Amino acid sequence: MKIHRVLLLLSLLLIAFTASAKDFSFTDTKGNPQNLVDYRGQWVLVNFWATWCPPCRQETPDLVALHNEHKLAVIGVALDSQRPAVKAFMTKYAVTYPIVIGSYTMAEYQVGKVEALPTSYLYDPTGQLVSFQEGMLTRQEIETYIMLKQKQNAKSK
Repeated sequence: MKIHRVLLLLSLLLIAFTASAKDFSFTDTKGNPQNLVDYRGQWVLVNFWATWCPPCRQETPDLVALHNEHKLAVIGVALDSQRPAVKAFMTKYAVTYPIVIGSYTMAEYQVGKVEALPTSYLYDPTGQLVSFQEGMLTRQEIETYIMLKQKQNAKSK
């Protein structure tokens, strides 16, 4: 059953966007700019979430681990209006990646429409948007997808 979930996820993720990604620009809770262009050479996951969202809470430890191990840069965009709740969440889950306080309007303008939480946008090291996922992601699913994309890219060269 687990392999079916991974295959289903990969099928969904392989419906990749071919258009060039526009450069997003966010300001995180520390006042630092978070621009896609600054992450060239790295995989980047922009993750839209909320403190009240159970799947968001469940995926956060995996995102923290991936970010801490430098396997990808994670930028979390909290779609909460309560800054104290976001700060408490960051402390509780030991979030080390940048967090942006966002809105649905800002999300749509910057990267695309967010209709469910969590929603993630994955950019490859060239800044190309390669995947979009509504729903929770796991560490294993992200690592598997990146590994497959890297193998695919190596074969095409």
